[in-house]
Amino acid sequence: MKYSFKRLWNRTFLFVGPAWYLLVWMIWSSGQMQTTGEQITFLSVVIPGFLLIYGSGFFIEEWHNRKQAKRS
Repeated sequence: MKYSFKRLWNRTFLFVGPAWYLLVWMIWSSGQMQTTGEQITFLSVVIPGFLLIYGSGFFIEEWHNRKQAKRS
């Protein structure tokens, strides 16, 4: 790879983030969630989900680095 994984992962999320936001906004403004409980449930799944996916990239990188270190 020409760039580090971390740099590529962050660059990917610069493009994925706005698309994710657009999808969330479309769902939010569709009127499907009518009660406060539904809205809180939606946000409590979407926001941690985005952060979990973002953070998993760094876990994968660390796992890959450990695997490479064992080989050498």
